[in-house]
Amino acid sequence: MKIYLYLNFLLLSFMLSAQNSIPYIQMNKLPDPGQAVEISELYPLKNLVLLDREKKPFNDNHWMLETGPGQPSGADQFSSLVLIKQLEELNHTTPFQVGHNPTLERFIRVYLKDRRENLTHLMGKAAFYFPVFEQYLDKFDLPLEIKYLAVVESALNPSAISPSGARGLWQFMYRTGLENNLYIDSYVDERYDYIKSTRAACAYLQKLYATFNDWDLALAAYNSGPGNVQKAINRAGGKRNYWEIRSFLPRETQSYVPAFYATLYLFSFSDYHGLKPQKSGLSYYQTDTVHVSQTLSFETIQKHLSIDGELLRAMNPQYKKGLIPRIKNRPMILTLPVNLVPGFIDQEEALYGKSKMMQAGTATDVIPVSLNNSYLVEEGDNLDRIAYQQGISLTQLKKWNGLQTNYLIAGQRLVVRDHNSFSTEMITDDQKPDTGATIFENQTSFYYRVEHGDTLFKISRKFKNVTIEQLRQWNNLEAINFLKPGMMLKVQEDHPDSKAASPNKS
Repeated sequence: MKIYLYLNFLLLSFMLSAQNSIPYIQMNKLPDPGQAVEISELYPLKNLVLLDREKKPFNDNHWMLETGPGQPSGADQFSSLVLIKQLEELNHTTPFQVGHNPTLERFIRVYLKDRRENLTHLMGKAAFYFPVFEQYLDKFDLPLEIKYLAVVESALNPSAISPSGARGLWQFMYRTGLENNLYIDSYVDERYDYIKSTRAACAYLQKLYATFNDWDLALAAYNSGPGNVQKAINRAGGKRNYWEIRSFLPRETQSYVPAFYATLYLFSFSDYHGLKPQKSGLSYYQTDTVHVSQTLSFETIQKHLSIDGELLRAMNPQYKKGLIPRIKNRPMILTLPVNLVPGFIDQEEALYGKSKMMQAGTATDVIPVSLNNSYLVEEGDNLDRIAYQQGISLTQLKKWNGLQTNYLIAGQRLVVRDHNSFSTEMITDDQKPDTGATIFENQTSFYYRVEHGDTLFKISRKFKNVTIEQLRQWNNLEAINFLKPGMMLKVQEDHPDSKAASPNKS
């Protein structure tokens, strides 16, 4: 029987070694030992560290227990009896129910064997994030041990994205993030904000605990949703102990709580196992936050505060496009190294002005749309045809409208005239044709907006001394025999002495 168990243990060890031979770690959790891991669920280890300025390359060695201060000289001395005693000690210091079972022991031993370097790396990153977590956990009167949940969720990577779309340190899904007061739009995603997402996680966990009155069930609900936990309770005949309903929970949630307890244990007994935090490069106490009241680009901050761009983005991952927008009734927070905060405060107003100038410089080709300079897109339109009809180049049309593709949709308005081409003031009433047509002038030129039913012949009859041939020539309509409502047609050539476009009142 012993030989049989030993052979099974060797087979399991081989499977684990094969699984971990790739230099990756699962992005949103430490994996369940003995379970296969899909390659699509793996995340490059180098991307797990944004604040570590001295990151060492990951290598795929497998570690056994190594001798260290206070550590037994051999792995065989770390027996189940030692672990049981340590877990009992831990249980006396926490409101969580920390007890020994084979599943938890398996997690702990595999992490010690195959994840030692990952663990020391995470401990180094924890020095930055844990003070934030503890501050808000204390504020919400929650157990401080919940800080280890973020290790399981995201490996302390503020930019982590799970295959299911959960984001940030606390892995909020889109809808759950909104429900917990996190702002999300095209420029800002506060799921990546380590301060605001921590506050949201505390609020959410507080609600989950109030629902289940049990921390194991609250943690399981955080991972899979309260609905799945309630279903598991019902399927287990009303039992409310996590370990008794575990088999009825989703597969990931079956690993989730053991992973949390294994992480809690390994951080608590790191000295015993010789786990020393790797230097993370930046301490939380070396940073500070400032409120940003106007739109501000990272480019401006980087240039005028002399901060490394990668570090700036790492400290503020919530701003997805390198721009801090101004959002009504929503305070925007910028995190900076503490030594740069006085410089920001001294230059704040100047930074806003420089950022506006920089943004304006990159958008000078885009013209604001108005009724007077635009064309209303109809079904069947395309950019080439619109540009040709309007007498402009395709390049101009795309540049003025900031278009990156040729996709159009009926009902949108496109700028078809340079903002200097004509004014928005209509000519005086005595100059208008009797038809009531809308005409605009630009110093010496008249522009006419095509109406429903208009043809070149009808338009030429509305003005003195304007022929169909002139309309074709002035508007590049040589091969066009149809007009669309909304088109702006020049009805007078651009020269001071021209009187061609005088309205025809006869």
